[in-house]
Amino acid sequence: QVQLVESGGGLVQAGGSLRLSCAASGRSLFNMYSMGWFRQAPGKGREFVTAIRWSGDSTYYTDSVKGRFTISRDNAKNTVYLQMNSLKPEDTAVYYCAVNRRYSCSNFECLKKDWQYDYWGQGTQVTVSS
Repeated sequence: QVQLVESGGGLVQAGGSLRLSCAASGRSLFNMYSMGWFRQAPGKGREFVTAIRWSGDSTYYTDSVKGRFTISRDNAKNTVYLQMNSLKPEDTAVYYCAVNRRYSCSNFECLKKDWQYDYWGQGTQVTVSS
């Protein structure tokens, strides 16, 4: 069992920045798991945002956040981060982090699929005002 707790959400003006954190605890081999961030806006389905392989050597982004968002991980702290810059109103959503324990799921095509993830955090609200 892995518990995930997100933090760092809030209200920010367009063009501003936020950094989300996701801390893992429990019976976790965090440094062996790929991690992802997803988001869900009101009235919409859950959307892939970004992922980082367990090794940290590869990261993947959906097109709408490329060049603005950066995912990173600190295995010593069992934490994954999402640095969000140049935020836009359309980034408004609840952001969720998730754990993927499947070593075979290590490329973009796999890691963008939410059903490939085993554990999810409770989410943190990000609201970007225009």
